[in-house]
Parts: sequence; C-alpha cells; structure tokens
Amino acid sequence: MNSSINRRLKSWPGWALMLVVVVAFLAVGSTRSSGPQSPEDRVDDITQRIACPVCDGESVFESQNNSSRNIRNQVESLVRSNELSDDEILSFVDNRFEAELLLVPRASGLDALVWALPAAGFVLGMTGLIVAFRRWRADAAGLADPTDDDRALVDAALAADVDQDAGEGSGR
Repeated sequence: MNSSINRRLKSWPGWALMLVVVVAFLAVGSTRSSGPQSPEDRVDDITQRIACPVCDGESVFESQNNSSRNIRNQVESLVRSNELSDDEILSFVDNRFEAELLLVPRASGLDALVWALPAAGFVLGMTGLIVAFRRWRADAAGLADPTDDDRALVDAALAADVDQDAGEGSGR
C-alpha cells in the first residue's frame, strides 16, 4: 500500500497538483496587503517605485537631487490629502512628467506582459523538457533487450560479412 501511494505522488498529476498549490500560494501572498499603512509608509512605498528624473538608477526615495525632493514633496502632499489611491498617485506623477519615471511596470495592459511572458515562457519550456525526457525514457525502455529475431538478423549479417571477406581474400 505504501508503494502505491509513493507511485501516485511521483506521477504527473501529483506534480500538477503541487504546481497549482504553489501558484495559488504565490498569488495570494503577492496580492495580500499587510493592513493599513501610515502616511509616511505610503510616501516611502510610492517614492520607491518612481525613478529619479536626473539620477541614473536611483529612485526618488533614495535620491537627494532637487527634482527628486520636489517629486517626493508632491507625493507627500497627495498622500496627506488622502483623495487618491497609490496607483492614482503613480499615474499622476507619470502623466505630469515627460520622462518614463515608473520603476515597476503597471500590473495591467501591455506592462503586465513584461512580467507574465518570461514566467509563462519558463513554465512552457520546463513542461516541454519534461515531456521530451519522458518520451525519450519511454523510447529507451523499448530498446532494452534484443529479441531472438534481432539476434538472428545480426548473426546472418555477420555470416554474410565473413563469407564476403573470405571470397575477397581468395581472389588475390
């Protein structure tokens, strides 16, 4: 009975179930908020997602540049007014400045493909490899032992080769 359970866990439905459970946990964990944030936490969170328009590779949260300070102050005043959500504030900042300032793509539309396509490609690639390896293993299992017909065919070919070599050797 123990080996039957073990065999079932090793079969593909067991792995598919495990994949579904992991994806479900990741989806719940990534979308779940930790509760209400203080205004300072919101400002920090928003400014970490906005790129400094002058500095290379820094967020507005890290940068000490005057333009970053102005953006940080603007975000702080929008958060304190408590009229806009975080996404609305990010859209406001993104629309107000001509440069592309968002460090993290939006989770909708074409920007979502930036995150979804590599993950989907990885899953499809791994699935293709698993299918190919299983097919190769099944093909190799069918080639394990030669049959009596195979042995007879090889013996006949070897005998014909010996006869041909003997015929060539006597003609010299």
